[in-house]
Amino acid sequence: MTDNTLLERLARLGLPLMEAGGEVDVNQTLADVVKSRDTRLWEGFPVLLVNAARDYRFEYDRVLTSLVTDGEKEDFRALLLLSLALYDNLRLSFYWTKQLKAQLSDRDTAQLKQLTRSLSHDAPFTLAGREFQAGRLKGMFELYFEKGAEKGRQRKDTYDELALEYALSQLFSPKQKELFRKKLDGLPLTKTEKEYYSRAVKKKVAALANAELHRQARMLMEL
Repeated sequence: MTDNTLLERLARLGLPLMEAGGEVDVNQTLADVVKSRDTRLWEGFPVLLVNAARDYRFEYDRVLTSLVTDGEKEDFRALLLLSLALYDNLRLSFYWTKQLKAQLSDRDTAQLKQLTRSLSHDAPFTLAGREFQAGRLKGMFELYFEKGAEKGRQRKDTYDELALEYALSQLFSPKQKELFRKKLDGLPLTKTEKEYYSRAVKKKVAALANAELHRQARMLMEL
């Protein structure tokens, strides 16, 4: 049975099976979900992963070091492939998913294609000894990103948010994007952060704000 402490951490990370608040060690939580072998929690792994990575807290190696047996590490590999396949099916892409895909073996790449195909056809499939339903996986992802709003509008809002995240990842490094967000939200920067922002981020922001550059970029997109 899944313990309450894990459920509380999952709530903080975006899978509110119980209400909770506060900070959480996302890498340890992801490892604990892998170890749980609980199908219900495994179905929510793609949600947990995208939330952890969005905050720049997901570290592949740290999760891996929390897994002891070869079986646990194999389950982690399978859940990563499941998550990547779901994101592909929903046409979502991030800098960190590109990094993960670049490290896949031929075997992993073949399995990723097979999982993506199963999701595309809404077909059930078996992974790491567990049976998954494509509809449930997609539904859970939508539930926690669209809950509480009109479905069609919220799906677009969610996609736009993630698309913006992807666009920022093409222009800024993770650190630069973090400073961009902090500056936009009016959060204080340290002296070092201010210097780095002025040196590396501000010029890019100024270029993005150039109306003529924006107009020409839109023209190119329409060609």
